[in-house]
Amino acid sequence: MIVALDGTVLLVAQPSLQHALAASPAQIQWTSTGYLVAVAALLLVAGRLGDRYGHVRLLCVGLSGFGATSAGIALAPSTGWVIGLRAAQGVFGALLQPTTLAVLRLAYPERELRRAVAVRTGAIAVAAGSGPVLGGVLVDHLGWRAVFWVNVPITLAVVVLALALRLPVPERADPQRLDLTGAALLASTLALLVHALAAVPARGWAAPPTMLELAAAAVLAAVLAVSERHAEHPIVPPAVRRSVPVTASMTLLLLATAGLFGSLFTATFHLQSVLHLDPLATGLRVLPLTVLMVLGSPLASAALGRWGPRPTAVTGTLLVALGVAGLSQLARHSAAGLTGGVFAVLGAGFAAVMVTATGTVVGAAPPEYAGAIGGLKQTATNIGPTLGIAVATSAGAAASAGTTLLLLAAVALLGLLPAALLPRNPKDREIWTSIRARTDSLPPSTSRISRTTRRARPTSTASSQSPRS
Repeated sequence: MIVALDGTVLLVAQPSLQHALAASPAQIQWTSTGYLVAVAALLLVAGRLGDRYGHVRLLCVGLSGFGATSAGIALAPSTGWVIGLRAAQGVFGALLQPTTLAVLRLAYPERELRRAVAVRTGAIAVAAGSGPVLGGVLVDHLGWRAVFWVNVPITLAVVVLALALRLPVPERADPQRLDLTGAALLASTLALLVHALAAVPARGWAAPPTMLELAAAAVLAAVLAVSERHAEHPIVPPAVRRSVPVTASMTLLLLATAGLFGSLFTATFHLQSVLHLDPLATGLRVLPLTVLMVLGSPLASAALGRWGPRPTAVTGTLLVALGVAGLSQLARHSAAGLTGGVFAVLGAGFAAVMVTATGTVVGAAPPEYAGAIGGLKQTATNIGPTLGIAVATSAGAAASAGTTLLLLAAVALLGLLPAALLPRNPKDREIWTSIRARTDSLPPSTSRISRTTRRARPTSTASSQSPRS
């Protein structure tokens, strides 16, 4: 909630910040881009650090740093300080985001975990939806610095709560050392990719800097793949990398967030610039999206438990695509009720996708890999919006808003492919089988007899001499 709120209130505060510090448009853009690049580049690395050093510990470090950098930005004397501190804030934001999912994984059994993930999804929707309103009130009455001061007491309060947590310590078959080469290559690849996508609205896809950065990211990704194959402790464990449900869920989240945020960018621009609605009226049109995300999250959790991941994800993906396609008719049918209904469909579908994809892979994660999977999930949901807005702006330059939204609906519809790869039955053991391949760990719910059997299992000479996979 803190991260979602911080991102939305900043959008409202940026004009006042620019005026107060006499900043250029490029500098203001970097107050967002610097944070985005830092957080996206380090999410997976942060998840692996949590697996090694403890998720509550890393959560407290991330929260404390996020609050401290917020206070620093509120006191910043110049735009350069704001940009630097926003990048540092992105580092701490990357530390705290994957740990929230890992903490839930360690704290709750599977049935309750689905509900906790639903609460988390609804809370993020509330924060993102209320951000512009809260930001407007703070900026109007207290100035732009107030939107950063508000983070300080909240982060301190959550640190106190986090320190009271007593979570089970997962069994580790190895010291979980971090592959520094892989971490550096991964962070560089993601940083280049996110920066290239974030710059597409200003530069375009065919601009030489964009092409150069995308090519460099592809080369680094290839080097990373080779490095990971030979690393003793790869940054993405083989058990996670080879899991079909994990790969499918991450791809689904990437496509769904790209479709949602690209369509929101296009639709709000159309509502204000073409239909000439003021920001408040536009916000009220979009409000059903937030409401249905909040209300739809517990319903999605119930559907996930009753019908399983695949039917719930396929239904949610179809609703997202239908909602985006419905927004393409804004030019013909712009009545408030109809627009609100379309946004409601979009919100319900996105809630189903988020709860299903998150609950499926996090619930199935072996405890010692909870951070890695949390980092993967957060990486997908951070890159997806950047990709969606890049697609929207490039398509919008040569087409109408309706055509752009239909293109984004097609992007969301591609999510049916990974959704179809998720397990069908809520008790399908395929999740455990695939994600636990090549690892000896047992889930916390494994019975005492099973653990005793594992400890008492005789070990042959050949197996005792073979390297642990």
